[in-house]
Amino acid sequence: MNKLVLIIIAIVLPPLAVFLKNGAGKDLLINVVLCLFFYVPGILHALWLVTK
Repeated sequence: MNKLVLIIIAIVLPPLAVFLKNGAGKDLLINVVLCLFFYVPGILHALWLVTK
């Protein structure tokens, strides 16, 4: 998938970007928990996973 599209998705819907990049697993669970508590850490985590 195009990296630019994943970055845009990571800003709008972070768990979806993590799922598209890594599939269902521990990274997705971590991102969902971060998004439930605070939205910005979820975005940062998703961006970090998409760009690495």
